[in-house]
Amino acid sequence: MKMDKVLSKLGVSKKNEGAATGVKWQKTTGERIDSMSPVNGKIIASVNAVDRQTYDAVVNKAHSAFAEWRTWPAPKRGEVVRQIGDALRKNKEPLGKLVSYEMGKSLQEGYGEVQEMIDICDFAVGLSRQLYGLTMHSERPQHRMYEQWHPMGVVGIISAFNFPVAVWSWNSMIAMVCGNSSVWKPSEKTPLSGIACQHIIADVLKSNGVPEGVCSLVIGGRDTGEWMSSDSRIPLVSATGSTRMGKSVAAVVAGRLGRTLLELGGNNAMIISENADLNIALPAAIFGAVGTAGQRCTSTRRLIVHESMYDAFRKKLVSAYRQLVIGNPLDEKSHVGPLIDQDAVAAYLNTIREVKKAGGKAIVAGGVLTGEGYESGCYVKPCIYEVQNDWEIVQHETFAPIVYVMKYSTLDEAIALQNSVPQGLSSSIMTLNMREAERFLSHGGSDCGIANVNIGTSGAEIGGAFGGEKETGGGRESGSDSWKAYMRRQTNTINWSEQLPLAQGIKFNL
Repeated sequence: MKMDKVLSKLGVSKKNEGAATGVKWQKTTGERIDSMSPVNGKIIASVNAVDRQTYDAVVNKAHSAFAEWRTWPAPKRGEVVRQIGDALRKNKEPLGKLVSYEMGKSLQEGYGEVQEMIDICDFAVGLSRQLYGLTMHSERPQHRMYEQWHPMGVVGIISAFNFPVAVWSWNSMIAMVCGNSSVWKPSEKTPLSGIACQHIIADVLKSNGVPEGVCSLVIGGRDTGEWMSSDSRIPLVSATGSTRMGKSVAAVVAGRLGRTLLELGGNNAMIISENADLNIALPAAIFGAVGTAGQRCTSTRRLIVHESMYDAFRKKLVSAYRQLVIGNPLDEKSHVGPLIDQDAVAAYLNTIREVKKAGGKAIVAGGVLTGEGYESGCYVKPCIYEVQNDWEIVQHETFAPIVYVMKYSTLDEAIALQNSVPQGLSSSIMTLNMREAERFLSHGGSDCGIANVNIGTSGAEIGGAFGGEKETGGGRESGSDSWKAYMRRQTNTINWSEQLPLAQGIKFNL
C-alpha cells in the first residue's frame, strides 16, 4: 500500500488542522508543522498548529463534556472503548504503516504498537466493570465506612515521538472508562499519527452520542505543552518524554497544586551473570539495544557482564552486530531503521565523541550511513563501547543505538552498578540461578520500576503497571491498578444510629 493511499484511508490530507474536539475539527492559525519521514527525508504532509484561542476553546469543550460523560455508567463508557478497539483492529495495517513511516520504527514494531492500543482497549473494557473501592470497619457503633473513586476531569496527555500512538491509548482509554475527558498533544515530530487516531475514533464517538470534547486533540510545539502544564482546568497532566522536559512540567503543575503522571528517561541495564543462558541473553541484549534504533525509554543502554563470561559474550555480540541490516523500516528484512531527525543524529555523534574523550574503547564503532537508501541522513550504525559506569556521559541517556559494556565480579557489585545512575525505569538479569534472581528482585536489589529475569529491558505487557523511579518520574500507566492515577479517592462515613458520637468523647449540653 503506497503512503498516499495509507493517508487517504486514515483520513489524513496533505494539509491538516491541528485541533479537534472529538468529531469536529477546529480551524487553527498556528505555525505550519511539516511532518518529515526519517525513512527518506521527504515531507509527508503538513499541519497548522493550534493557536492559543483555539486551544482554550478545545479545553473548555473538554471541560463541559466531562460534566456529562462522568454521568454515563462506567460499563457504558467501556462499550464505547470496546468499539474503539474494533475500529483500531480494522485500521491496524494502515495505521501501523503510518507509524513506521512517520517515526522510523520497523514495520513489525509499527503493527505491534497498534496492537498495544487494541490490547489496552480490551483491558479498559474489563476495567470499566471493576472500578472498586474498599469498605472499612468504623470504630463507632452503627456507622459504615467505605471509599469510592470519582473521575478527576480533563486529563492532559503529552506524548513522545517514539511511541506516537500507543502511549496516548494507555492514558486516554483508561481515562475514558474512569469518566474523564482528555486533551492529547502528540509530539510535533509525529503529528500525522495523532491526526489519524482522531479520525479512526470519530465514527465511534459520533454513533454512540459521546459528548463532543471527551477525546480531543491539539497539535503544537513546546508552547502548547506549557499551556497545558499551567492550565488549572486540567487537574492531571500525563507527560512522556525526557527527564529535562518532565522536571519542567512537574514544577509548573505542582505550582498550581495539580497532579502529574510522568514517564521520563531510562538508563536501563542488563546484568549477564556467570549462570546466564547466552542463547537467551544475546538476542535480548541486541533487541534491547538496537530495537527502534535505540529510541525506546526501555532500550538497553548498559550491559553489565560477569568477568568469566565477558570475552565469550563480547565475541558473540560483535558477531551478531555484523549481521544487522540497517535500512528502510518498511522492508521487513531491516533490523534497524533511522533516528527520528538530524537533532537525534547530532546527539548520537556528540555522545560518541564524549565517550571517546572519556577513554571509551570501541568494540563496534559508530557512524552515520550515507549513499543509496540513506538519503535522509538519519541512519546510523549501532555501536558498542567499553566504559566505566561512573563517567558523566554514561550517566546520561542518549536516544540512539549506543550500548555500553562493563565487567563485574560479584552480584552485589553488579546491582550497585545498575542502580548507580539517576534514572530508574527498567532492568533485567540473565541467570539460571534462583538465588541470584531472587536477590535481584528483593529489597536492596534493582531500584527500577521494572525488573525482569531472563527477559530484556525493552518492552512491557499492558497488564502490568508501567513506569519507573528516581528521574524516570515515578508515574505508572497501563495495567494493574494504574487507573487510580486518573481518579480522586473519597472516603465516606454513614451514621445509621440514633446518636452522634463525637471525637475524643466531647459532649455538648444541648
